[in-house]
Amino acid sequence: MLGEGIIQGLVETARNFFGSYVEKDRLTTVQYPEQRLTLPEASRNFPFLLYDGTDPEAGLRCVACQICEKECPPRCIHIEKSKDKKPDFVGKQQAYPAVFDIDVAVCMSCQICVEVCPFDAIRMDKVYELSTSDRFGGLLWTKEQLSKPNEYYQKIHPLEAAETDERREKELAEAQAKAAAAAAKAAQAANPAPGDASGNGASAAAKPTTAVHE
Repeated sequence: MLGEGIIQGLVETARNFFGSYVEKDRLTTVQYPEQRLTLPEASRNFPFLLYDGTDPEAGLRCVACQICEKECPPRCIHIEKSKDKKPDFVGKQQAYPAVFDIDVAVCMSCQICVEVCPFDAIRMDKVYELSTSDRFGGLLWTKEQLSKPNEYYQKIHPLEAAETDERREKELAEAQAKAAAAAAKAAQAANPAPGDASGNGASAAAKPTTAVHE
């Protein structure tokens, strides 16, 4: 009934109010900014670019494939591919972004750019204190602002980073094994063993001779 529902609501409000003085679980108010809640690992805000090592330019994982730019629903990503190339983490020559901008005023934090990236080059950050007085340039993040080391990724998303690093190490080991096998095969082809180049030596040695009698 209507009156019973109102009474139940008032009782619940009173229970929470007075209980908050004696039970820590009921202390739902956080005295921000002096107090901050620990964000869960799956929380996300805006994207950032990952690089390996200490040099953001040399270690940047992005190869400017522009898949994230094409798949971004609000079209907040702008990429310009470089004219030259540099080796990636497996040693393959790849292009890199000369320009990589994200307009965070438009970004909807959907994480589609992360899901479609085949190079583990872009991830979602957890930083949310990003207010600025510059409503135009301050909300257009460049490649330099977006680039963060893999150690930072391991800190904010430890489980996800561990899985990514393990997979990348496996891919690197496989690529190195293939390269070593190809090098060994090329070396064997360039320096064949005596009689193994065309098989003529072995066949000549094994071919029986026939005496001719006049």
